[in-house]
Formats: sequence, C-alpha cells, structure tokens
Amino acid sequence: MPARILIVDDEQIIRESLVFVLRKEGYQVEDASNGMEAFRKHEEKPFDLVITDIEMPEMRGIELLERVTQRTPQTFVMIVTAFASIETAIQALRKGAYDYILKPIEFDDLIHRVHKLMEHRALVSENILLRQELSRTYDFDRIIGQSQSMKLIFETIKRLSQSEGTVLITGKSGTGKELVARAIHYNGGRKQKRFVAVNCGAIVDTLFESELFGHKKGSFTGATSDKDGLFKVADGGTIFLDEVGEIPSHLQVKLLRAIEQKEITPVGKTDPVTIDARIIAATNKDLRQEVERGKFREDLFYRLNVVEIHLPSLTERPSDIPLLANHFIDLYRKQMNRAIKGFSNEAMTSLVNYRWKGEVRELENVIERAVIFCDEDFIQLKDLPEYFRATDLTSSAMPRSGGESLKEAVRHFEKQFIQQTLGNHAFNKEETAKALGISLSSLYRKFEELNIPLSKD
Repeated sequence: MPARILIVDDEQIIRESLVFVLRKEGYQVEDASNGMEAFRKHEEKPFDLVITDIEMPEMRGIELLERVTQRTPQTFVMIVTAFASIETAIQALRKGAYDYILKPIEFDDLIHRVHKLMEHRALVSENILLRQELSRTYDFDRIIGQSQSMKLIFETIKRLSQSEGTVLITGKSGTGKELVARAIHYNGGRKQKRFVAVNCGAIVDTLFESELFGHKKGSFTGATSDKDGLFKVADGGTIFLDEVGEIPSHLQVKLLRAIEQKEITPVGKTDPVTIDARIIAATNKDLRQEVERGKFREDLFYRLNVVEIHLPSLTERPSDIPLLANHFIDLYRKQMNRAIKGFSNEAMTSLVNYRWKGEVRELENVIERAVIFCDEDFIQLKDLPEYFRATDLTSSAMPRSGGESLKEAVRHFEKQFIQQTLGNHAFNKEETAKALGISLSSLYRKFEELNIPLSKD
C-alpha cells in the first residue's frame, strides 16, 4: 500500500507543486493550508509522513510537529524552512522532526529524501514486528509443561522478568536453559535491547578474554583492529553465559568485576569501560562441587547465584512428555505440511518410558524424525528410531521408584496412561473416555482423584 503524505503550507503554489511531484512518485498525497487543518486531517486518518512549513497562520509548524508526534509517534515529520530560520529547523529536529529541507525546494532533492525516509520507516516497522515476534516466540507461556515443578518455574520467570537481578539457571543439557533465559529477557524491561548468548564451552581459552571483554588493535598477534567484546555488544540488554562453569580460572575474577563494578577492561587497554548488561548464567555442572574442588571461585558463584532456577529433567516430570510430544508434532506437521493427527498408544507409551539422556532437545529430534517417516494418521512405534523398538517396554514401564507400594505404582501408571491418551486425542474429553472404555463422568472423577489438569494450559 502506498505511503500517505500530507503537505502543509499556506502558499497554494507550493502545496500544489509538491502534491503533483509526489503523486507522480506513486504516493497518496493530500494537502492543508495551515496547521490546524492539517491536524484535523491527521486525526481523521493518520499519515505516514507530514511535510510542513514552519511559519503559518493558526498553528505554526513546530506546534503541529509536537501534536503529530504525540498523537502518532510512528509518523515522520519533515520541516520546510528558509535559510534565515535554520535555527528553528534545528529546534524542530530536537523536538522530533526527522529531516528538514530548505526553500526554494529542489524537487529531485525532496524526492530523494522522501524515498530515504520511507525506506527507513519500513525498516523501523519491520524491526518492531520482529521484536514483537521474538517476544511471542519466547513468551514464558510457550514453555511447555503442566507439572508442579514447571508451574513454579513459570512463576519464578514472571518475577525475574520484572527485576534486574543476576540469575543462574541449572539443569542437564537439553532441558531448555537458553529458552528460559530468553523468556526472562523478552518479558522484561530490556526486551528492546540485545540478547547476546555466549557458549562459554565453545570459546578457545586463549581467546576467551578478547571475546568477552574486547581488545585494542595490536594488543596481540592477529589483533588487526579494535574489537568490542560481547559484554559491550550486550550493553543495555542481557548477556547469557551458557556453561559458565567452563570459564578459565584466571578470567573468573574479571567476570566478578564486571558483575560488581559494571565495568570491563579490554585486552591491551588500561582504562576500564562502563557497561550495563544484565547477566544470566547457566550450567549443567554442580558449581557448589566445583567450588569445593577449587575450580570455581566461591565469591563469583554467590554473585551469579542471586536467584537459581533449576530445570528438572524429563525423568522428573514424565507427565509433561505427552504435552511436549504433541507440541513438537504440531510444530513439524505444519512445517512439513503433513496431516498427522497424533500418536498411537504404543508409540506414546514408548516415549513416556524412554530415558531421555538428551532431554527436551532429544525428544524434539525424535518427533521431527517420526513426522518425516510417518505414512499414517498416527505416529506408530515403527516410525520411532530403532532403539525404541529394541527397548523392553514391559520392564521400562515398571515404576521408577523402588520404594513405591503396589497401590502407589498402580495409581502412578493409571495417571500416566490417562494423560497419554488425553494427549493423543488433543485433550478432547469425550474421545479420551471412549478410547479408555469408560464413561465421561468416570473420566472426570479420575481427573479429580489423580489430580490431572482439565486442560493442557
């Protein structure tokens, strides 16, 4: 859709000339003879760009600028001014005008400036949409789980999003530590700034200090120019230090200083640089044990561990596996344009009872593979990797805790089986009851008796 432009000038010849020129360029153009008329038109239907003279009756261009930017901050305003009033044009720029052009107006110059402003406006709009999409993508409501442990994590994320405290996320590889870190960032006050993820386990020891804190040209072989470190790149936003336990001992004191003093010293420089980055760290190691072994500084551990979020493994929350599996099948059937409806009971039982060493990441990979190979309405056991079919499902279906009584084991299995069947039927209660061979009222009694949520939310 062509951009809408409003020309505001008390000289009719100027208005008509600009309207004619810009309409030939494909823009939708209207005009107004004074600021008051222009603002009324803008209130009725906002314009993308307002090109206005400064000196006009009824309402000056500066006042129009202030009203337009207050009413619709996304509207660009260009000031037209005579050379003698250049100071006023500068004042207008300070008040939010995007550009100014001098009289007499050169049409080619005007067209060039308008094109550039519209390109910039499109980029700004695209950037806003991308940030909104990121916020939706990393909204904590999209982290899948209905188990009690995950509900507590959701509440913690909500609180942490509204704070500036340092966070330590612990858990096995593949449990979603970065997803939680992004959820904290994109739901907080820094979401308009950068989220910089650093895999500390993937940086070569000799380059660690340069990567994190930057360096000065010539400070070491290969330093051919000044470089900003990742802390500086994340200034104003969040830096996520994944696998923070891998940071070399001699650099841990510098990281401690970055947290405590909010400043870093690039390699080859003597003057510290002030930074403002929220720090979220993550590890799959037991840092308390690392402290006892002398491999991790105790003071750094306590600075990082202001608030700890521990992500449970799938073994600790088996009731979430059907939810996660159905989430991933929905994701990949859309990507691959497949009409797969769900899982067979045999396939879902196998997924729930499998020991997920790779956690959620491994589960996602298995579901993606199954969607590729499935030729039926429901994913079957044969669509899963070979090692699932080789598993002794009878033994794997036994209770995980050797201390359970028979009654507890039966209750555990019954709850698990109902949840699997529910997931297979997209939480449709009537279809679930029919598949289980019980009445709908009996199913609702089981929900209450076994403390099963009525929906997947």
